[in-house]
Amino acid sequence: MHSSPIGRLPLLLIIVTPAVWSTNYLVARYAPGIIAPHLLAFLRWLIAFLIMLPFAYSELRTLWPQWKSEWPLLLLLGALGMWICGAFVYIGGETTAAINIGLLYALSPVLVAIISAELLKEALQPAQWAGLLLAVSGVVVVVVKGSWQNLIAVEFTTGDLWIMIAVASWTLYSVLLKHRPSVLSPFARITIITLAGLFVLLPFTAIEAFSSGLPADWKHALLISLAAAVLPGLIAYQAYAYLQQQIGAARAGLVLYLGPLYTALLAWWFLGEPPQWYHIVGAVLIIPGMYLAMRTTHAASVKR
Repeated sequence: MHSSPIGRLPLLLIIVTPAVWSTNYLVARYAPGIIAPHLLAFLRWLIAFLIMLPFAYSELRTLWPQWKSEWPLLLLLGALGMWICGAFVYIGGETTAAINIGLLYALSPVLVAIISAELLKEALQPAQWAGLLLAVSGVVVVVVKGSWQNLIAVEFTTGDLWIMIAVASWTLYSVLLKHRPSVLSPFARITIITLAGLFVLLPFTAIEAFSSGLPADWKHALLISLAAAVLPGLIAYQAYAYLQQQIGAARAGLVLYLGPLYTALLAWWFLGEPPQWYHIVGAVLIIPGMYLAMRTTHAASVKR
């Protein structure tokens, strides 16, 4: 089986998707004290679902006889992608530093590539593995701010455990999304996965609200939820599902490598913190690494 070239739209999404995804890191650090993690995740996906449903409803209704048997898998994907990768990141963001989140999430594309090679037969060539390692090196340079002493000095907290669970969940979500195809289009499938995720989130959100109460500033809480719904929710998840369909799980996972660079640019824009030299070094490593990892080779996907 030959790998297919990357078209213009997938290439554009590879560049744009991590930019909107990285806004979730800002949400995770900004939300504590304003809105509780599960409520934020629930409102985020409720808003996203309400936006997506009018566009997906016709397909969902027409193909209902074909996809209704997929509900067990949809609930699993909803739990992995919307509950664990939603609320758990917000819980972790309450007690862990951004450098820890960036360092832990840098593992996800490598894990996706390894599992995809085993389960999906998306075997990568040596040059593509070299690209993965080069991109990982660039991410590490960024998150440790160019100093290995920062890496040694990193202190892990209970929040990091929540992030590690989210990383593992995202890896499994990514592989299952590709490994278990659906009769639905990527857009309609993410729409119904979001609904399944809401079913999973609902009892945990209710328990959280009963124990910790509701937000005192609803206006502020809803604005945060809306931002999380549209950017790292609706746009990022739909784009990622499309990328998986077009270029495979392993190469689609590479979009996460650009996250630390975009986070640095967002911090510059919103917080007035200009990029440092290590961001440039990281970009010099990440961008060529992604090119090597995504380039088309005739043996990039093989049958065993």
